[in-house]
Amino acid sequence: MLLVGVMAVVLWGIGAVMGTPHRLRWGMIAALWGAVVLAHLLLPEGHPIRMATGESLALWLLLGGAAALVLSYRAGLGALRRRATAAPAGPVNTPLFTETELERYARHIVLREIGGPGQKALKQARVLVIGAGGLGSPVLLYLAAAGVGTIGVIDDDEVDNSNLQRQVIHRDADIGCPKVQSAQQAMTSQNPNVTVRPYARRLTTGIVTDLFAEYDLILDGTDNFETRYLVNAAAAALGKPLISGALAQWEGQLSVFDPARGAPCYQCIFPAAPAPGLAPSCAEAGVLGPLPGVVGAMMAAEAIKLITGAGTPLRGEMLIYDALYGESRKIALTRRPDCPICGDRGEQDDQPVAG
Repeated sequence: MLLVGVMAVVLWGIGAVMGTPHRLRWGMIAALWGAVVLAHLLLPEGHPIRMATGESLALWLLLGGAAALVLSYRAGLGALRRRATAAPAGPVNTPLFTETELERYARHIVLREIGGPGQKALKQARVLVIGAGGLGSPVLLYLAAAGVGTIGVIDDDEVDNSNLQRQVIHRDADIGCPKVQSAQQAMTSQNPNVTVRPYARRLTTGIVTDLFAEYDLILDGTDNFETRYLVNAAAAALGKPLISGALAQWEGQLSVFDPARGAPCYQCIFPAAPAPGLAPSCAEAGVLGPLPGVVGAMMAAEAIKLITGAGTPLRGEMLIYDALYGESRKIALTRRPDCPICGDRGEQDDQPVAG
């Protein structure tokens, strides 16, 4: 076997000296392998040539099979890269992804439900996240990691020591820093290929319509009903899908509120805010540290599904996760004809929000 290895090195070296293309050099080595296999098939056992080339035919067949697998993998990866970088017809054919990005998103691109077109849709998508706290932290990190092209984040709060038990996007050194700035630093450090737009201010009626109009998809990770109703009304008025999550001690829930596509809105399900004391905040009732990570990751998954058109989003359904008992369940949601937000809105066909 050593003899064959020496011969392969000599063939490669001669080809390099003569300037032979790599494809032809690999062809010569493949011909050498074929000659060795043929010799093992035709010559009797104990023949000097068989003894000099390792004697065992199985070893050479395994070696050839391994080489074929490697070459097939490289050819398939090259085809995926060409598919992902194929730009629309036009005067300028500029690749949408760099080689670094293609390698980073390879696990998405090989998913049949996402592929190259889905990854393009993610890069071209504009997503706004309300809140950079417990739910916003995993949402923002996973959207940035997934390659969502433009991510807005609005929050008027600063990082506090008590946040760090669950708000994993922030660090101890960020205490006192605006949450949107801390989040931006973490996201761009994780993926410098995304654009992060931080809004260090409170979401109000005066800005909500103009702000939402700049984005394809809204994710609400806030912890107060006043903001949730404001977000829901603006998203419904503009026909923007809204992914909303909520937490309480050991339990979390999420749903996609999208009346423009036939699903109920947030106010269909929660017509009025609960009386004071019936829905205490996390500061009052406590919350399990990893719980926002679980629910926030689910919200990010729903966002990716909506953008790429993959799977079945949680439109008209609410997913409830109970961390204390390790249980999850889904309940069906229906629109209210008398809903003041979406009761008189027409329905549209289910469709991806970007792409």
